[in-house]
Amino acid sequence: MRALKHFLPVLAAIFLSGCAGYHLGSVNGDVAGEKTVEVKPFNNQTLQPRLGDDVTQALRERIQSDATYRLVTSEPGDLVVNGLIRTYTRVGLGNLNRDSSTMQNYRVAVTVHVTVRDRVTGKLRLDREVQGSTLVNVGPDFASSERQAAPLLAANLAQNITALLTEGAW
Repeated sequence: MRALKHFLPVLAAIFLSGCAGYHLGSVNGDVAGEKTVEVKPFNNQTLQPRLGDDVTQALRERIQSDATYRLVTSEPGDLVVNGLIRTYTRVGLGNLNRDSSTMQNYRVAVTVHVTVRDRVTGKLRLDREVQGSTLVNVGPDFASSERQAAPLLAANLAQNITALLTEGAW
């Protein structure tokens, strides 16, 4: 009983100290839903067709589902997001067992330069390169496999951009 009497305060101190760094709500200081975001269509400088549309749509959907900011499409937003898709790369990961020169899987990656500007103050809140990637399993038609992976690539990139925007990494 006496050991339990000394053990309980120590256990309570350990338990409570684990929550010391936790913050309820947004970590960037903005109240959720208070500010609006306008996502401009991303400019695609790669040879990959429709990539700009896929990335723009995925980012808009991700911002809506995150709910830290309200997405606006028909009016100017408090924050304006612009993006320039700079590179699209594909790296082979594994060869087929029957043919060592034919790749079985690829890792496709995209690099985008993203800027987020506060419309009222003109302050640049985010200005950096962001990457996204996904795996492509090569089927009978590589172009079709790559085209089917484009939404996954765009979703991964959108997740990375939204994390930077909502977590205040600027």
